[in-house]
Amino acid sequence: MDNTRIIKKVLYLFVTAIFAGFIFAGSVCQAKQEFIVGFDAEFPPYGYMDDNGDYTGFDLDLAEEVCKRKGWSLVKRPIKWDFKDSELDSGSISCLWNGFTMNGRESEYTWSTPYVDNSQVVITSSSSGIKKLKDLSGKILAVQADSSALAALEGENATDENKALAKSLKELQQVDDYNSAFMNLESGMVDAIAMDIGVASYQLSSKGDKFVMLDERLATEKYGIGFKSGNTELRDEVQLALLEMLDDGTFENIAKKWGLQDNVCLSIEDTTYIDGSKVPAMAGDSQDNVGSREVKKEDASSKNGNSVVKADVPKVKKLSVTHIIKQLSSGLAATIAIFVLTILFSMPLGLVIAAARMSKFKIIQWIAKIYISIMRGTPLMLQLIVVFFAPFYIFEISTPYSYRFYAVIIGFSLNYAAYFAEIYRSGIQSIPQGQREAAQIMGYSRGQTFSRIIFPQMVKRVLPPVTNEVITLVKDTSLAFALSYAEMFTKAKQIAAAQTSLLPLFVAGVFYYIFNFIVAFIMERIEKRLDYYK
Repeated sequence: MDNTRIIKKVLYLFVTAIFAGFIFAGSVCQAKQEFIVGFDAEFPPYGYMDDNGDYTGFDLDLAEEVCKRKGWSLVKRPIKWDFKDSELDSGSISCLWNGFTMNGRESEYTWSTPYVDNSQVVITSSSSGIKKLKDLSGKILAVQADSSALAALEGENATDENKALAKSLKELQQVDDYNSAFMNLESGMVDAIAMDIGVASYQLSSKGDKFVMLDERLATEKYGIGFKSGNTELRDEVQLALLEMLDDGTFENIAKKWGLQDNVCLSIEDTTYIDGSKVPAMAGDSQDNVGSREVKKEDASSKNGNSVVKADVPKVKKLSVTHIIKQLSSGLAATIAIFVLTILFSMPLGLVIAAARMSKFKIIQWIAKIYISIMRGTPLMLQLIVVFFAPFYIFEISTPYSYRFYAVIIGFSLNYAAYFAEIYRSGIQSIPQGQREAAQIMGYSRGQTFSRIIFPQMVKRVLPPVTNEVITLVKDTSLAFALSYAEMFTKAKQIAAAQTSLLPLFVAGVFYYIFNFIVAFIMERIEKRLDYYK
């Protein structure tokens, strides 16, 4: 079988696998209505991964109880928070329920009524000497990117006092997550960090007396459940279930479980929504007793800022390395799948693109050149996002959840095929022209010349740069997190957030090193087998 037939067969299998996946996903009949909650899995205690590898948290417990009452099937879907709006607009999730701040976003979503009063607080080391917000002048303050803390300091609705505070800082540093913020604080790279009080309480509960929470608050805000704008029907169903939970005490019990009883603000009286619509009154309600079913709470602000830390926050159970490895195993399997399938599809596709790049037809040559230029000139993460969201934003096609994995493979394969194409081209063009002429004199056809003379020599010559690309691919698999596909590094970050420790990240690093060592060893063995081509 010649190379052309092999390439055609591989491409045929690739396309068939994609369409088969769509057909299968479309044919699955759900026995129950799915309620898909989008959340950031690195945001304890509202949503995170527990020591059993399951997603849990205050908001997820509320969602689970709502689904139980409505007869729905709950789907907990971790998402990359930066792409929350695209996930919601495309229908990949039903709502955003994860300590989602309403302030400043009133017109962007259809909201539930507020259910948590939240505060933005400042954490610093016990020995920093920082006691008041004004003491931050000339200091470095870290906040999570696209967070309420950042908005409280620099947003359109920030108070004059906070804007003045932000200007007085030596630097307002933005980090990717709260674990990174605490890492910067522990290492002395920043002087303080600002975050949600619930997250701060969870973090401080595992870190002893090394850090303190300032008495003063940067801002107060309310959490709500965000639905796609105009989706009042689903919002009303969820809201009524929450009010039923408030009525029978279930809501209060869940709040106490997570140490948030002093922060909840859900009330039966609060039935007017941001967009002006209302929920019908519950059966049996009257104006005389309508205000009686509200979660009782104490004053959340205390003269002693550290008192908040002593709330009944779930204690962080530190995991052993063995347990961490066990939790990372599913992510490792996903990483290996991305790696193997990308190699399987990108290498032969790269050969096709290389052939087009060397074509005698200028239009084909230029199409290949433009393709290679785009794939090598734009970030892989951006390409993954385009592949995943393009069906919805361009063709208005809602894709099934299984497409998330296909999008990862398609994006990686298209990107790496461009790099392999240029490597192949350089290898083919490095073969002396005299060998082609000699083969022609001996009666070889062009196909025979390529498969028997050019191709074997090209393989040996390009093996070192191909090895480099393959090793890079092992590390690049972590970019699948952009599509909320839980490969190993994503899992490690989620465990690290729950554990308030960097150990899971180091364990993941060891996995990557071992993986790369094995890949390099295999490629070296292949190179030695080809030593007879001198």
